[in-house]
Amino acid sequence: MPKAGIVAYLTNPRNPNREIETVRTAAHTLGQQLLVLNASNDRELDAAFVALAQQQIAALLVASDSLFFDRRERLIALVARQLIPAIYYLRAFPQAGGLSSYGNSLTDLYRQGGIYTGRVLKGEKPADLPVYQIRIRHQPKHCKGARPRNSGQVAGAG
Repeated sequence: MPKAGIVAYLTNPRNPNREIETVRTAAHTLGQQLLVLNASNDRELDAAFVALAQQQIAALLVASDSLFFDRRERLIALVARQLIPAIYYLRAFPQAGGLSSYGNSLTDLYRQGGIYTGRVLKGEKPADLPVYQIRIRHQPKHCKGARPRNSGQVAGAG
């Protein structure tokens, strides 16, 4: 597997559910250099992007956190200024102009939860309900054909 240079991981240190060790283990397993950027408020978010600009970052992974969701437009703008590819945890980010996500739409998740709840309330056993895997790729129109900075080093770029 090609290496992407340095991959940055933006996370909120105040989030008790952050998966920092999982990300570090995955990076180590892949032989990937990882830069952890911590941000728990707007000032720290700005500082994280100053630090990111000073490195040769090839890609950014944004952790699941309400701080980042609430500031997604601002976060997307900060990433765009750096010209680096970023992957986010919810489809709302690419819908707002971000490059890519590995997650689903919150609306779809809530809708499916309501359907499952209704089926259980009507007497179906939870163990008998099907498990769905949604695989949707979404790329914003303005990013079609765009090549990020260091794109020759990014795994799968081209």
